[in-house]
Amino acid sequence: MPDPTPPQPSSTPTSRASAGLAAGIVAYALWGVFPLYFPLLEPAGPFEIIAHRVVWSLVFCLVALAVTRSWRQFAALWRTPRTLLLLGVAAVFLAVNWTVYVYGVNSGHVVDASLGYFINPLVTVLLAVIFLHERLRPVQWAALGLGAVAVLVVALGHGTVPWIAVVLALSFGFYGLIKSRVGGRVEAAPGLAAETALLSPVAAGYWIWLSVQGTSTFGAYGPWHAAALASAGVVTAVPLLLFGAATRRLPLSVVGLIQYLTPVLQLLIGVAVQHEAMSSARWAGFALVWAALVVLVADGARNRRAQVLEARAAAEIAGA
Repeated sequence: MPDPTPPQPSSTPTSRASAGLAAGIVAYALWGVFPLYFPLLEPAGPFEIIAHRVVWSLVFCLVALAVTRSWRQFAALWRTPRTLLLLGVAAVFLAVNWTVYVYGVNSGHVVDASLGYFINPLVTVLLAVIFLHERLRPVQWAALGLGAVAVLVVALGHGTVPWIAVVLALSFGFYGLIKSRVGGRVEAAPGLAAETALLSPVAAGYWIWLSVQGTSTFGAYGPWHAAALASAGVVTAVPLLLFGAATRRLPLSVVGLIQYLTPVLQLLIGVAVQHEAMSSARWAGFALVWAALVVLVADGARNRRAQVLEARAAAEIAGA
């Protein structure tokens, strides 16, 4: 007798959204606790850490491509010069971001790093205006103004521009801008594999140069240190793959809200664990940034709601 129960779908929209939300939270949480990881790689310097991060990330991605049988997507990238050029430029900005971040974390500037990722959404909006010719609403311009004032307040309070925060925000902003030009044609694993493959000759060359000079820490401080440096590949690739899974299952608005988990965790680690000083100027700067983000998120939510209502009204008119 046939089973009268109808076949159930392998996944429902709710289960896909739940899986995406879990993947997004884990990805941003892992990025948020990076300030606890990179000090474990000392006495390696920032450039040596990034060299290992690039090489071992490539190794991990190649294994992931083999497991997921994604070689065709990876190979196709090398037959499309324009896409490969965009990924190469993106890789440069990614390398700058990684290097400055590791330097900031390992030199006692975790709070500045968190500030960089708090202002990153504002930088992303500004880059969209400059390079994509998007038009901003007055409220969005107000949010950008608050962000600029925040950086100015921190700079005046400390007598120097918070360059770590600015470089992190700009480098990751440009990285995101270029990746958006690539669009949905490139999955996370093949894309990261291509980016690290393009960076690997320089990274491997620097690693070899350190070894020849006798200043490489890989193998010089025991197997645990060598294993910690090699783990940079897994630590780098796993959150990126989880992030890719989240973006395919969640609305961009939800992903945009989850992203603030990373700088919040970094700020907590910088203040509570690393005991970095928080002057009144820093608190004032962060308060202005948070106000700008609240304005930006609220305006985005209001605009999306208006678009949904307009779409529903248009559908009702068309169906009448």
